[in-house]
Amino acid sequence: MSARHERAPGTSGPAAGGGTTVEIFCDGACSGNPGPGGYGAILRYNGHEKEIRGGEPHTTNNRMELTAAIEALRRLTRPCRVIVTTDSQYLVKGMTEWVAGWQRRGWLNSKKEPVLNRELWEELVALASRHAIEWRWVRGHDGHAENERCDTLAREALLEVNGKKGS
Repeated sequence: MSARHERAPGTSGPAAGGGTTVEIFCDGACSGNPGPGGYGAILRYNGHEKEIRGGEPHTTNNRMELTAAIEALRRLTRPCRVIVTTDSQYLVKGMTEWVAGWQRRGWLNSKKEPVLNRELWEELVALASRHAIEWRWVRGHDGHAENERCDTLAREALLEVNGKKGS
């Protein structure tokens, strides 16, 4: 599943000049839902990679999935083309199918209930608006090297936030 999302309200920004493309791979993990959680991301540009990770003591898996994308996008210093790859359909569908409707309805979902994790969605939309982003879904735990590495980073962060040393 690949979704190009370049001009929908709130989820894309100006197309980047100069062919600058940054690849972001991200994942979240949670022990219990809610419970302690972690996120991990890889940013790749022009042959260079940066890994990031972090966690929270009381969170949900969906919050960690969103946080992984947010923290990765925060590290971008100028508008560019971005490919975000994740195993979270919540993240991909949220940004490509759901968010415009939520915004139109005043952040209510299709059941007219408040959107969960609204503050994270709003932050993600704001960060994404600076970039031209393609959101890609991959099946988790299916041998995708970067997704597996992000899962490891997320689980290490989860252990650290839970007071145990990672591997």
